Amino acid sequence: MSKSQTGAPRPPRRPPAAPKPKASDTPIALTDDEIAFTRALVIHEDDSVFVLNKPAGLSSQGGRIKAHTLDDLLWALARRDRPRPRLIHRLDRDTSGVILTARTKPAATFLGKALMGKRFRKTYLAIVAPGAPEPRGGQIDKALRRESIGREAYMRVCEDDHPDAENARSRYRTLAANAQAALVELSPDTGRMHQLRVHMASIGRPIAGDSRYGGALMLAGAPVPRLMLHAARLVFPHPEGGERRIEAPVPDDFKAVLEKLDLAIPER
Repeated sequence: MSKSQTGAPRPPRRPPAAPKPKASDTPIALTDDEIAFTRALVIHEDDSVFVLNKPAGLSSQGGRIKAHTLDDLLWALARRDRPRPRLIHRLDRDTSGVILTARTKPAATFLGKALMGKRFRKTYLAIVAPGAPEPRGGQIDKALRRESIGREAYMRVCEDDHPDAENARSRYRTLAANAQAALVELSPDTGRMHQLRVHMASIGRPIAGDSRYGGALMLAGAPVPRLMLHAARLVFPHPEGGERRIEAPVPDDFKAVLEKLDLAIPER
C-alpha cells in the first residue's frame, strides 16, 4: 500500500461513481392520450428522423411551466429500451410548425453539424401589422443582443460593435396585404433567439399576437389568439444522403385570422 509523505497509509481509492442520468435521458411515464397526441404530430418518419408539426402553446424544452414539453413527449416515439429521439432545433412556445428530431445518435451528430454549418433552410409564415412592410420585400441585417428583465429574456437590436452583439440576418417578402395587416414569408439566415420577431418589429411590422415585441393583439375586430408565426417548411440534408423538404400545414387558428382579414395564402 502506498503511503503519504507523512508515512501514514492512504485510504483505498473509491471507484468512480457512475454518472447520473440526465433528466432527458430518464424515461417519463406518459398517458395513453399523451402518446396518441404525440404520434399524431408526426408528419414524416424514416430510420433516422422524425419530423413533427408542433402546435402553438407547447414548449420545445425546459421552461417554468409545470407541464410536459415536446422533449418529454418524445418518449412516446422511443423504441423499446432505447433513448427517446433528440430535438435538433427548437421553436418558441407559441410558434407552430416543423420541428426536426433525430432517432439515433449518429443522425443527431450529423444533423447537429449540418445545423451549425447553416445547411438548413427554414421558411416561416407570419401575419404582421399594420399593412405591408416598406419595402414589401428585402433583407434585415441587424445585430441583436440579449437583455434580461427580471426572469424574462429579451432580444434587442444593437450596433454591430456592441460588446454583446450577435450578427443576425433575415429575409422577408410580402405574400398578401391590405391596410390592416400583411401575410409575409420569412427566412432566417442565422438562428438567434426571437430573431424574426425582433427583426420584423425593428422595421415597424411586429408579428401579430407578439405582446413581448409590440405586436397587434386585436385584428379585424377580434383578439389575436397567439403569436401569428408558423414554421411552414424545412429543407435539410438527410443523414442517409440527399435532402428532405418537409412542410407543415397551416393551423386552423392562423387560417381563421387570415380569413377575418380577407387575406389568402397564395397557391404555389
